Amino acid sequence: MKTLKQAKIGDTVRVVKLHGEGAVKRRMMDMGITKGIDVNICKVAPLGDPVEVTVRGYQLSLRKADAEMIEVE
Repeated sequence: MKTLKQAKIGDTVRVVKLHGEGAVKRRMMDMGITKGIDVNICKVAPLGDPVEVTVRGYQLSLRKADAEMIEVE
């Protein structure tokens, strides 16, 4: 299982599954991160938190904990 946190800068990955429960999972879906969508990794902060991605045409910053909940291929 590969997560969004493990993806490298410049990679474009496809979301396979969202882990997590309740409000956290719902918040990610509200931000546009859903199964089957392509996500491009733009930047990673020096300490790895946050990760900046492009999803559905806009920039989004995610915490490491949130990025670990997104399974990608």
